[in-house]
Amino acid sequence: MSGKRKRVVLTIKDKLDIIKKLEDGGSSKQLAVIYGIGETTVRDIRKNKEKIITYASSSDSTSLLAKRKSMKPSMYEELDKAMLEWFNQQRAKGNPVSGPICAKRAEFFFYALGMDGDFNPSAGWLTRFKQRHSIREINIRNERLNGDETAVEDFCNNFRDFIERENLQPEQIYNADETGLFWKCLPSRTSAIKGKYSVSGHKAVEERVTIMCCANATGLHKLKLCVVGKAKKPRSFKSTDTSNLPVSYFSQKGAWMDLSIFRQWFDKIFVPQVREYLRSKGLQEKAVLLLDNSPTHPNENVLRSDDGQIFAKYLPPNVASLIQPSDQGVVATMKRNYRAGLLQNNLEEGNDLKSFWKKLTLLDALYEIAMAWNLVKPVTISRAWKKILPTIEEKEGLDFDEEDISMATVSTILQHTKGLENVTTENIEKWLEVDSTEPGYEVLTDSEIIRRAQGQTDESSENEEEEIELIPEKHINHAAALQWTENLLDYLEQQGDMILPDKLVIRKLRATIRNKQKMTTSSQ
Repeated sequence: MSGKRKRVVLTIKDKLDIIKKLEDGGSSKQLAVIYGIGETTVRDIRKNKEKIITYASSSDSTSLLAKRKSMKPSMYEELDKAMLEWFNQQRAKGNPVSGPICAKRAEFFFYALGMDGDFNPSAGWLTRFKQRHSIREINIRNERLNGDETAVEDFCNNFRDFIERENLQPEQIYNADETGLFWKCLPSRTSAIKGKYSVSGHKAVEERVTIMCCANATGLHKLKLCVVGKAKKPRSFKSTDTSNLPVSYFSQKGAWMDLSIFRQWFDKIFVPQVREYLRSKGLQEKAVLLLDNSPTHPNENVLRSDDGQIFAKYLPPNVASLIQPSDQGVVATMKRNYRAGLLQNNLEEGNDLKSFWKKLTLLDALYEIAMAWNLVKPVTISRAWKKILPTIEEKEGLDFDEEDISMATVSTILQHTKGLENVTTENIEKWLEVDSTEPGYEVLTDSEIIRRAQGQTDESSENEEEEIELIPEKHINHAAALQWTENLLDYLEQQGDMILPDKLVIRKLRATIRNKQKMTTSSQ
């Protein structure tokens, strides 16, 4: 007769590992044997999956998660939620936070939330708050956060030691960063549109998406842009399959990046694409993703491939703004390319600027922003890593200032664009930089933090957004698609200036549609 099974208490990290294995098809019975627990415990972990992941995602310390065995809530749960939201925002901005500052803020939120009783934000409360959320430390030493060159040097030296220990090449080192983009915005003092979509207008804020750029340190592997819009199915997508878009598209009611989307992107897009790239280069399938401390970036334990070979590492809060590669001209170059591309398209098509801007859709913008990202040269990206990896060599003959070229290009295009001829250099600069400080995450005011902590959400606005953006799909049959393809081919044949590849692409498309039509007919 077998003895009674010894009681095993899992850590949060153990539970995360079990969730990963369950998602990969592992069975409850097998995992119960491996971890020495009952199948009921495994099923409970599966049931509480989102709760466990959310808790781990907001944690600050990987090592503490490996020790912590419970998600014991605070007796002041609403206060705890408000303080964690506030703390994460301060850390993301790199603002100095100390014990006394936290205590003062906690007292403010306690009374603002209308909580009963007396509250003493003592050292004991602060310690328990840190333990509940696996926060390593509250105090950020040396409050000169915007100029802490010593901290930069310390991090860079430690990071170089780390990549040497891990035996990582520049091809295996990545950085990702989010930014907001006002995709339908013109320079101010634009006579053609009368400011409706101008820098100074409010409409620009409405036409906003979050974009995340990700590339390795050589700049030779640029992942598809990750874009977060408001609607699951924007009007302009019509019957477009989102998997066929030139970007990885996600939706969130405020068009913000969040913990859930970031984790999906990491697991389903980043890890597979990095593995495929490294395999193609004959390199070990091992990589690190360098991130800043945005509230939308989950804990390192959550951002890890199944085999642990592809993982995330965080920049310290007080150095991220100084050395994060994407902030060293990469995102700025991409945005300039985007805006210059829109104006160039308008010029080439000979459109009236007003009608061009009115007809511009989110789908058009996604194709244009994907093109703008493709135009960012590897040398621009590799140069952005120079502060962290000074050994990266630039290719000879490519050390020009892309920003100046982009500015000159924009100025030239504007001079030939009706309605924009008199826009000043100052207004052009403002336009190009209009969303340069726009974060990819939602920045909450104190009142919004309080409402969220109390569980209040604006349900009506979310439903209204879906009603506006969603439209019935229009079905196009194979015969109609084939006829349009035939007409397009006839047109191309009549144009003497059309190049052969254009015709070959359409012919290949025609063959694909014909095959689909045959398969449909034979199955009926």
